Amino acid sequence: MLGKKLEKAQFCAVATLIVSVSICSKLQAAPNRASLSKIYIPKFEKILKENIASFWYTKSLDRTNGGYTINFGPDGELKSGGTKMIVSQARTVWLFSRLARAGYGGEEYIEAADLGYRFLKEKMWDDRNGGFYWEVDATGDRRLRPRKHLYGQAFALYAISEFYLASGRKDVLDFAVRFFNLLEAKSYDKTYGGYVEFFNEDWTPVAEGEGSYMGAGPNLKLMNTHLHLLEAMTTFYRASRLPLARARLLELINIESNTVVRKDIGACTDKYDRDWTPRLEGDYARVSYGHDIENVWLLMDACDAAGVSNYPFVDLYQTLFDYSLKYGYDEVKGGFYDSGAFNQPADRRSKVWWVQTEAIVSALYMNRITQDSKYLTVFKETSDFIEEHLVDFDSGEWHAEITPDGTARGDKANAWKAGYHNGRSMIECLEILKQWKD
Repeated sequence: MLGKKLEKAQFCAVATLIVSVSICSKLQAAPNRASLSKIYIPKFEKILKENIASFWYTKSLDRTNGGYTINFGPDGELKSGGTKMIVSQARTVWLFSRLARAGYGGEEYIEAADLGYRFLKEKMWDDRNGGFYWEVDATGDRRLRPRKHLYGQAFALYAISEFYLASGRKDVLDFAVRFFNLLEAKSYDKTYGGYVEFFNEDWTPVAEGEGSYMGAGPNLKLMNTHLHLLEAMTTFYRASRLPLARARLLELINIESNTVVRKDIGACTDKYDRDWTPRLEGDYARVSYGHDIENVWLLMDACDAAGVSNYPFVDLYQTLFDYSLKYGYDEVKGGFYDSGAFNQPADRRSKVWWVQTEAIVSALYMNRITQDSKYLTVFKETSDFIEEHLVDFDSGEWHAEITPDGTARGDKANAWKAGYHNGRSMIECLEILKQWKD
């Protein structure tokens, strides 16, 4: 009997030792802020300056027609044809402006931003009705898709506001304010809140059945559009300090933190009727992990700009991020998949470049507000995936996506792929990492 007791005591002691060693091992393995800063500041500065900024500055400036050439294949080769679309043109104005404001370039990037800004004003702005055309040809002389969609208008407001912050030019701010007032008059939904999204060239409603530029019916509101209106309004309010801009920013914070969140799931959905009734039929009943994770940090930034505490939202931020971690994260290789059905593992398992960029920014924001080291682990593993699989130092820029079998594919630049997501993520992450350096 005594032998059995000794045996049991020895077993418990060994088990306790194993558990202790395991816990110590995990604690030692968990990344910390200082070590991550030391590792990733030089890596991200190299990616930002030598891989992203250099690609766009040397390849995209169209000094013949104005604006930017955004039409490069998988190896960075210029493709034939090519048009100029408001989203990617505006995103590139934003990129050069933000690079300059962050100190990663000087007058050359202000001049590059101005090249795009002038193209927006001279070729893409509708002088008769106001607002920006969706798409023009490479010269800007031929309107290919002249209707107005708030997704594109949002990026124009974002870009113009950032260009003002970088350049300090009063004429740019005056134009941003004029544009904001136009959106207020033409698209703000006084009845249901938020913004009506899709209009004809003259700002009249688009009839049902006439299609959309965003793959949804003309009368729907999108979480995605309002997410980027939130982003644009954050920067516009920082630039203008207009009380009405702050009021609209607070409303967009409410929409993105409440209206678009399906509370029984803990995730966001994208499609809504004008009165914000969620549309969940068919393929609408999906979660886009990248948008939910992006929403987390854009909400934090918007609250900071508006002077609103983020702490009442922390539970929501954790819920949204942790849903994507549970169903959309690759715990073996790092990185997030594209999307999945409600409460199911991801079924679209490509890893798209922009999703990874939003994940690393959001992970740092989450650690900063919660102190939870699991977000540092997500940051590290996803950053390593980005460096190993997405960044292309040979041809420049990032691969568009990595397929489930590990194949890199997609253009380096097209109407939907510019240097905004990855450039922004490097700048945002570097700002936080540098605060943690010492």
